[in-house]
Order: sequence, then structure tokens, then C-alpha cells
Amino acid sequence: MTTVVFMGTPQFAVPILQGLIDHHYDILCVVTQPDRPVGRKHQIQQSPVKQAAIKNQIAVFQPDKLSGSPEMQRVIDFHPDLIVTAAYGQFLPSKMLNAVKVAAVNVHGSLLPKYRGGAPVQYAIMNGDKETGISLIYMVKKMDAGDILAQKAVKIADDDDTESMFEKLSLVGRDLLLDTLPKVLSGDVQPVKQIEDEVVFSPNIKPEEEALDFNQTAFMVNAKVRALRPDPVAYTEINGKRTKIWKAEVSDQQTDLGPGSVVAKDKHHLYLAAGKGTVLSILEIQPAGKPKQQITDYLNGIGQTLTVGQKVIK
Repeated sequence: MTTVVFMGTPQFAVPILQGLIDHHYDILCVVTQPDRPVGRKHQIQQSPVKQAAIKNQIAVFQPDKLSGSPEMQRVIDFHPDLIVTAAYGQFLPSKMLNAVKVAAVNVHGSLLPKYRGGAPVQYAIMNGDKETGISLIYMVKKMDAGDILAQKAVKIADDDDTESMFEKLSLVGRDLLLDTLPKVLSGDVQPVKQIEDEVVFSPNIKPEEEALDFNQTAFMVNAKVRALRPDPVAYTEINGKRTKIWKAEVSDQQTDLGPGSVVAKDKHHLYLAAGKGTVLSILEIQPAGKPKQQITDYLNGIGQTLTVGQKVIK
């Protein structure tokens, strides 16, 4: 039986881990990020991968820092046939990569060399791409730079957000991995080097990048809303008050009003001007200190003061 050390953290990685288990790979251990506080109440929560490992009675390692840790040494001592990573969240030291008997393989959520880094799905949606995909690569010390073993493209629908794309990509990644690993193990695979001139990076989203820019077109504003949902959620300031925009859609209206102005409003709709005369319909919103709410509820409360023609976003 082929031995595997699996490394991953978020829900994206769970179907991939489960696929390996269901196909009778011998999972020696799972390495995942330490338990973290989650949500407004900061409750300590296990990663989805840890929960899946416990359910399947697999040993779990959770080093704060992998390099030089006792957990890293234990993985090295296993000398597994394979290391498989899927959104683990830390670099793997060369000592660890060199400990495998066959290969260390990463399941990455983009069509490399486009979108190397920690937020490939977010950038694909935010940039208005029509597709993204899965790349299986050999792991090297340089981030997401290994030779490509297999790829598969996945369409991005107009209503997809990061959560829905991760759900799609995790299943594609699982199936592509299960189809490719036997070829890796037998040596019947022809890796393709990445073209360095085509590399695009997708670093983790910084807090200052969560703000919406209504000078962009409604399509691009909405793309960012979708890209940052469900976390960290894009925001703007409406009349100076920080307000998260959970859901919106591009209207077919046009306007001469400046970006950030109220184009139209009734009991159930709020339309805001964006760049180049485009219009965005706000559907779900969250004022600071308030729960997420439908636009109707917002307009019955705080939003009552908004008037057509008023520039509410600077």
C-alpha cells in the first residue's frame, strides 16, 4: 500500500484527503495548522482537515512553525512514498521534501504559472477571469514553482464567489490527483516546466485591499465583492460609516451621476453609481456593529436617510 503524509488546512483540502482514504492510500499522518480562534466570539476551532482526520482515526500534527519542529522530524522519519499538500499554509523545508521515496505533490487552485501564492481563487474572481482551475505540481522550495504534472480548467460563473469556486475546485482537484498519482508512482508522467515569463502572483489579501473602489465599473466592484466572500468580505464607507457589502449584482441601468452616488432607491432596492456610468444593485449589506441583512431591512433602518442623487461613497 502506498504511504502518504497529507498536509492541508481548509475545507478545500477535505475532499482531497477523503479521496485518498477512499482509494486505500495509507495515510500515515495529517499535518495541519494549529487550532485558531474563529468568528466574532473568537471560539477556538479545529481546521476542517483536522476534523476529517480525527473522523478517520488518523494521527494529526499541528506545529506552529513546521521548519525545525519535532513534527517535521517525525514526517522525515516516516520516509513516506508521497507527501500530498492542498492549501496547507506553510512552506515545506527541503529536508522534508527530500524525505519522500517517490514525490511531493501539491494540489494548487489555479492554472499555473498564473496565480502562484496564497489567494489564487480570490484573484481569479477579482480580476474578472472567466476560468481558473487546478494544477498538480511537484513541490520545490520556491513557492508554487514546481513542474506541472496535470491541469484542468474550471469555468467561473457570474454568480460564483470564492466559497463556491473552492467547492468546485476541491472536487476537480481530488479527481485529478487520483487519476494522476498512479502515473507518478509508475513513472509514467511527463512533467512540464512552468514558463517564468508568464508567472502571475496572488499574495494573501491585505486588510487595505478589502476596500471597494466605486470608480471601477460595476462589474469589477461586484467581482471584488464575490472574491472576498465569505471572508474577509469587501467593504466601503457609506456616509462615512464602514459598511460590508456581502452581495450585489450588476444592473443594466446607466447613469450620469458620479461614482458612489445613489442612482435609485425604493423599499426593496438600492442602486449605486460606479465607474463609466455603470450601476450596482446592493443586495446584502452589513453596517458596522450590525448583523448582515437584506437590503430591504437596511433601507427600513439606517438606509432611510439615503436620497437619490446623494453621493454617499467618496
